[in-house]
Amino acid sequence: MYDPIGSDKEGNTIQLLDICVAEEVDVIDRMEEQQKLAKLQNYIDKVLTKREKEIITLRYGLYDGREVTQREIADRMHISRSYVSRIEKKALNKLKAAYA
Repeated sequence: MYDPIGSDKEGNTIQLLDICVAEEVDVIDRMEEQQKLAKLQNYIDKVLTKREKEIITLRYGLYDGREVTQREIADRMHISRSYVSRIEKKALNKLKAAYA
């Protein structure tokens, strides 16, 4: 870990330890985040219509982590991008009201 593996632009020695930085995981923060996501998923299922749910899920990558643009959603659903925008805004307002 402490053996030199190269040097940076200024000529300083780089060790493996320098590039293997582990993120500290705060267990409490992670648990709170998981609880909030579970609560949000419950509201998505409870207060949104099927179309709103599909748009929010695609737009924010809730299942696969891949966020989709409004244009891509519009093409997929055969509706205008502006209509996707209106549906998304309405759905977000519903979720905000439910979450409050």
